[in-house]
Amino acid sequence: MSAPKLLERAAILFAGDSGDGIQLTGFQFSQNTALEGHDLSTFPDYPAEIRAPIGTVSGVSGFRINFGSQRIFTPGSKVDALVAFNAAALTKNLENLRNGGILIIDESGFNKRNLDLAKLESNPLDDPSMEKYKVLRFDLTQLTKEALIDIPGSPKEKSRSKNFFALGLIYWMYSRSLDQGIQLVTSKFKEGSQAFEANVRALRAGYHLGETIEESAVRFRLDSANLEPGVYRSIMGNQAVALGLIAASQKCDLPLFYGSYPITPASDILHELSRQKHFGVKTYQAEDEIAAITAAIGAAYGGALAVTGSSGPGIALKTEGIGLGVILELPLVLINVQRGGPSTGLPTKTEQADLNQALFGRNGEAPMPVLAASSPSDCFEMSFVAAKMALEHMTPVMLLSDGFIANGSQPWKFPQSTDLPAIKPPFAKESETDYQPYRRDDRGVRSWAIPGMPGLEHRIGGLEKEDITGDVSYDPKNHQKMTRLRAEKIENIPVPDIQVEWGEDQGDLLVLGWGSTFGAIREAVINLHIEGMSVGQAHLRYLNPLPANLAELFAKFKHILVPELNCGQLFNYLQPHAFGKLIPLNKVQGLPFASQEIEEKVREILG
Repeated sequence: MSAPKLLERAAILFAGDSGDGIQLTGFQFSQNTALEGHDLSTFPDYPAEIRAPIGTVSGVSGFRINFGSQRIFTPGSKVDALVAFNAAALTKNLENLRNGGILIIDESGFNKRNLDLAKLESNPLDDPSMEKYKVLRFDLTQLTKEALIDIPGSPKEKSRSKNFFALGLIYWMYSRSLDQGIQLVTSKFKEGSQAFEANVRALRAGYHLGETIEESAVRFRLDSANLEPGVYRSIMGNQAVALGLIAASQKCDLPLFYGSYPITPASDILHELSRQKHFGVKTYQAEDEIAAITAAIGAAYGGALAVTGSSGPGIALKTEGIGLGVILELPLVLINVQRGGPSTGLPTKTEQADLNQALFGRNGEAPMPVLAASSPSDCFEMSFVAAKMALEHMTPVMLLSDGFIANGSQPWKFPQSTDLPAIKPPFAKESETDYQPYRRDDRGVRSWAIPGMPGLEHRIGGLEKEDITGDVSYDPKNHQKMTRLRAEKIENIPVPDIQVEWGEDQGDLLVLGWGSTFGAIREAVINLHIEGMSVGQAHLRYLNPLPANLAELFAKFKHILVPELNCGQLFNYLQPHAFGKLIPLNKVQGLPFASQEIEEKVREILG
């Protein structure tokens, strides 16, 4: 057999019913890919229903991974290999497979019942269009049962390991270490358990099936990526948020309190933090969203790094509590992992439609900082920044993530504690003899007095405060003054200037994004630059207050394209700063941008 073909990058899509273990399969392959030293980007895509309709197109679960020896910014639009466990999975995802790509089929998922559930009149495998692909047809379900014949359990129970059988075949196809793959199984299943033995046996059988395939052209290898030296791990966005908050808690030497009500796709932050008690983390699963935020406000009053998290519908319920945090001027971090809306909307799909809610969605004049993470690994830095900003400026801060980066993963380089900036909350001093709770420093920030500090007793509540004393006040002029002081404090928070991150720093067109559009924009700008176009990329992580040099940057370009997964919220927000140069590019399909969509729009603009 000839040597495997060397590739620079490859993209794989696993697809099947929700009960087929698709997300676990993708996660295991992602972990293995990270250990191999490849750069990677993933996109888990699954239905909202806990028990999605079996065999139907709407019930298909998918996991896409793009990996390579070069920098990877997106999970890819067209994939090189598609693993389809049934007819519905093939129907939904065949358009994502490039011509000439490899199609791995579980034939047991293409019987008459499967075809009826997928609403197909004939078997798509018999269609002449299949000649465009390299089709590898196996009865993976039956092969799995045969591999586990001497392991206890019913045939149905044994067939559940077919995802690991397919994973073993993929390990062989991409020249992965079988031993390393088996080690990863121990991270999910207890070694020696029946589930562990069944999945390891299936993994080995799938790998050895690959060795029997005579067509050597279906085997590949990739070199390690040329990443900056350091210790890396594969990390998901929600995990990175949790670790960023823990790092901030350790840096400021304050206990971390996380109050939350479970909601897709933010729940994994609660799950991750609940496992970190050894760092002094306290998690509280509240009975509703209102209880979650008010508990967090209580924790902030008590001197903790207080955090609450949710998605758009939950943030709506937290709105009154957010206003309470604003008027109290207590440090509070709010994580909004956006999803498709409105109402329940598309709970497992991604969207960026909560920007208006984050900026303006409160009663009264209640400004607060709004930040946005741009990738799974960036969630660590931006959650740390959000905590630092909240603590040092005594204000609620909202950090926007979304379903794409929350559930997606990429390599993350472990930072050193010495690399992280200090966090210095403005604590009141017990030695103060004339303490006033709303006396401000030269930044407009009041001091933080913790209950129990002798001589620093003061009122707390949602009624308007008298300047300096914090006493309840209904004086009209005082209300206007306090409103202005709270707004000025937010306006004066220093944020970094925005910079062109790739491409031309002036010229024909700037592609400006925020949040999870970063990767698609970067890949598009790289491709357009290769074509000789005068294009640059800039990305907003600080949405309120905005960078001071924003208008200066805009003046350097003829056109500014703003891709967003909404109907133009950032576009409308930036109009006063943009001299009429902004051009929207909007998508609300529950799916992230493909780089080609951005490239096509740029070519259209530049003729």
